[in-house]
Amino acid sequence: MIPAQPWSATSTGVVVTVRLTPRGGRDALDGIATLSDGQAVLKARVRAAPTEGEANAALVALLAKVADVPKSSIGLIAGPAARIKRLAIAGDPEVLIAVLSRNIASP
Repeated sequence: MIPAQPWSATSTGVVVTVRLTPRGGRDALDGIATLSDGQAVLKARVRAAPTEGEANAALVALLAKVADVPKSSIGLIAGPAARIKRLAIAGDPEVLIAVLSRNIASP
């Protein structure tokens, strides 16, 4: 059985579900986790504080680096003030999923 992935392809790119830990000591992706409701999330931590959108901006920068896309290709579509966020990454869905899968190790 293939484990659930925290991303899904759309007609314009990929939507990624992230569980963000602000003030996490470093900017990093910590693999994939499954929430109690069975939803898969990408675990991320950033050094920035969750004030004035700093943590969200740091998350966008981190995902842009990992997915090898410009920051302008990533948009926050849900959860701006929540720990669980959904982000859209514009681009070729097959390429983006391949890059994300290769660069994110499951725990």
